[in-house]
Amino acid sequence: MDRPVPIQTVHLFGILNNLLIDLLKSLNEEDWNKPTISPLWTVKDIAAHLLDTNMRSIATANNYSGKPPENIQSYQDLVTYLNELNAVWVKAMDRISPQQLIDLLQSTGKPYEDYLTSLNPFDSANYAVSWAGEEHSENWFDIARQYTEKWHHQQQIRDAVNKPGIMNRELFYPCIDTFMRGLPHAYRNTPGKLGALVTITISTDAGGNWYLQKNTSGWKLIQQAPGKSADAAITITPDTAWKLFTKGIKPEIAIQQATIHGDKKLAQTMFSLVAVMA
Repeated sequence: MDRPVPIQTVHLFGILNNLLIDLLKSLNEEDWNKPTISPLWTVKDIAAHLLDTNMRSIATANNYSGKPPENIQSYQDLVTYLNELNAVWVKAMDRISPQQLIDLLQSTGKPYEDYLTSLNPFDSANYAVSWAGEEHSENWFDIARQYTEKWHHQQQIRDAVNKPGIMNRELFYPCIDTFMRGLPHAYRNTPGKLGALVTITISTDAGGNWYLQKNTSGWKLIQQAPGKSADAAITITPDTAWKLFTKGIKPEIAIQQATIHGDKKLAQTMFSLVAVMA
């Protein structure tokens, strides 16, 4: 993709937030304290983190960004800073009740969505999608990245309390399609002959097919399958995919759960894709 096709997600934030509010309202006291696939966070902690996303974006809409980070010299410095920022917020939210969290998520959901809607999709975003290897990103990609955050954190809660609801084509596909935009960066150091093709299939109606091909400037996503057999073909389930790309399961576990044909070494790089700041 010389110019990536934008992923449309703005219209989904309201739907996802309404489903989140309904989910949280259905939880009992025990549910709020259940551990999640995120090692350090309970269900309540993740709900608090989702509120933080809303609040920070609304602050940006009000032209306020807080104190700028200091001594950010590398990607790892940025990850460390964000982890500390998240941890401080979650710790502070321990002193408020689940009902307060629900009320705050409900009241901030629409202003957050309105702010995203107000942005020109093709203007430069405040933050680049670093895990995709970008130093500058357009707003549509940063908004899609935010959508993946909202989707996968809600799915972490749903997994913890065993309640389905968002693993469907409408809500899952834009998330996984955004994750896949990180594939060229993940493969940047992977050798391959000119024209080499890797196909990735996420099974079920919620998934789809993605094609990664080596050209003279590196690995690129292409929109349609070329008229040749794949050098490496990988098939994984939606559940394995989202957990793998958000560090919910280790790559070796995902490989065991996958079906791989062709060059296994070439296929293996896909399992190193991490589509979160970690």
